Amino acid sequence: MSVAIRVIPCLDVKDGRVVKGVNFKGLRDAGDPVELARRYDAQGADEITFLDVSASSEGRATMMDVVSATAEQVFVPLTVGGGVRSVEDVDRLLRAGADKVGINTAALARPELLAEVAGRFGSQVVVLSVDARRCPEGVTTPSGYEVTTHGGTRSTGLDAVAWAARAAELGVGEILLNSMDADGVTGGFDLQMLDDVRREVHVPLIASGGAGRPEDFAAAADHGADAVLAASVFHYGTMTISQAKKALRDAGHPVR
Repeated sequence: MSVAIRVIPCLDVKDGRVVKGVNFKGLRDAGDPVELARRYDAQGADEITFLDVSASSEGRATMMDVVSATAEQVFVPLTVGGGVRSVEDVDRLLRAGADKVGINTAALARPELLAEVAGRFGSQVVVLSVDARRCPEGVTTPSGYEVTTHGGTRSTGLDAVAWAARAAELGVGEILLNSMDADGVTGGFDLQMLDDVRREVHVPLIASGGAGRPEDFAAAADHGADAVLAASVFHYGTMTISQAKKALRDAGHPVR
């Protein structure tokens, strides 16, 4: 039997509150992270992802108190990212209640960090978060996608597909592929990007950025996503987790 497609609500947290914008800009308040996590757990989320979206750009560590409070309220796996720079940071997050840890900016500065974390805690703990976009004018990569850092505020010129493939070789357990171009637009996931990364990467792939309708989740799974992540459509009541799972099931994909 095929592995069930996971539906994952994402809590983008800034200053202790869940926020959401469009293309990483124009952030607006979406609620209390602990309360939202509790709600999504009750609604049948398969996992919950917590991203401290300003930690790297502000040069600080993830807010441990919010992570601990969130972990106490949920009984599904919790992935936490933002401001993770070392094996010690990962250790602290796991002790605070995280099940997996997302790493982005620090891994670009020192890719060996991914192998170090996987070696100490196991690949299943390590999630590479890739904020990718189509190359803007003046930037060229073989795949046509580049990686950004610091919450999408900095261009790296690094090929997103090649980076995902290298991270898989370094031992990450899965890759969270977030399309900056599609983020918050609710026009559907970036299926071409999913196809391009899926061809080169064989670890589980989480599609992020662009969900607007229940059928968008099924389309992402059709294009190789092992999990589908969304934020605004769940936060603002556009759809429920049950509706997303029904669309997946109706399209022939197994769900929990």
